[in-house]
Amino acid sequence: MTPMKEDYLKIIFELGGGRKKVSNKEISLGLGIAAGSVTEMITKLADEGLVEHEPYAGIALTEKGGRYAAELVRKHRLWETFLVDKLHYNMTDVHPEAEILEHKTSDHLATALDDFLGHPAYCPHGGVIPSANGRFTNISHRLLAEGEDGEEVIIERFLDNHDLLTYLSEIGLRLRDHIKIVKHEPFEGPVVVERLTDGQTLNISYKAAHNVFIAPKDKEVAL
Repeated sequence: MTPMKEDYLKIIFELGGGRKKVSNKEISLGLGIAAGSVTEMITKLADEGLVEHEPYAGIALTEKGGRYAAELVRKHRLWETFLVDKLHYNMTDVHPEAEILEHKTSDHLATALDDFLGHPAYCPHGGVIPSANGRFTNISHRLLAEGEDGEEVIIERFLDNHDLLTYLSEIGLRLRDHIKIVKHEPFEGPVVVERLTDGQTLNISYKAAHNVFIAPKDKEVAL
């Protein structure tokens, strides 16, 4: 399994492809890769029995692909949690380190790391951490870009991407922010939101809005 194929499986998992169908466009925006390249790789993954692809309907992980993706995500996010909580890394800097460590981690080491950390359910950017048997807490797969103008929501999680996390840190969008979606600017312009705790207006780029997940305002989001 090449690192690129693993990245595709992880992004499909993050976008909810274990429980719903995701689009080429969502994968393209999540990985920052041209749509044509996505189509080519999805064909390869389908040939290996890792995804199901129904033209014009979307892409979903097969049972085999889901197991593989959950294992990768589990090890990656356990290391991210360790680096942030125990070594005090900045959240924006942990992804490249965890990317290396996940490939060197046996199932035995992952179990020991999970025990040491107290069985965390979420990583520092809000992503779910699957258990050793692949189970995980239900999370929202609704993108900020899909929110309605005037809707109030909670920022639940961010995709695991260094450039994205750096960008969101710079503009001041944080996990668990309670926001009101003011408007979607036309022609792939930014999503304008108001943070309700301080009234600050934030302009979130079109691409970033497809990498940020929201939950209903009354949902209890884990710390």
